[in-house]
Amino acid sequence: MTQCERIIQYIKDFGSISTLEAFRDLGVARLSARIFDLQERGYQFNRKNETSKNRYGDKVTYTRYSLKESA
Repeated sequence: MTQCERIIQYIKDFGSISTLEAFRDLGVARLSARIFDLQERGYQFNRKNETSKNRYGDKVTYTRYSLKESA
């Protein structure tokens, strides 16, 4: 299974994916690059910016991707 296939399956199984989840669960280090590849193949994504704190208490922002519903 390719990284792109794994990402699509992960989103179908769990509803969405973030960079941390892609790295931790799938070994995908460049999620945004794979999302770009998938968009080139016709997939469309919702993007939601989320905020959290890192281990030092600093605010960090990241993107969570989910598939757009087909009309």
